[in-house]
Amino acid sequence: MIAQSYQIYVERIDDRKNMARFYAMSIEPNLFGEACLIRRWGRIGAAGQRREHHFAREEEAVRLFLQLLRKRRSRGYRPKPPVRQAEIADR
Repeated sequence: MIAQSYQIYVERIDDRKNMARFYAMSIEPNLFGEACLIRRWGRIGAAGQRREHHFAREEEAVRLFLQLLRKRRSRGYRPKPPVRQAEIADR
């Protein structure tokens, strides 16, 4: 069983390089109760790719989660700013 929810969605956008990427991770239990780190990445607006890592212990999944998050942050990925309700109403 997963003690705490782990989810992150980050983006890296650079118009000069025509770059619009996303990277998402979450830790979820699999059918056997083990921790499963699910990663998705690709171009924003596309389906992208997916990879799953299965661990016997949640701590191992969290360790990889944090390691991968540090790597993405060092490469310029940042959390997507939240959409304000006023912006949605203006559309």
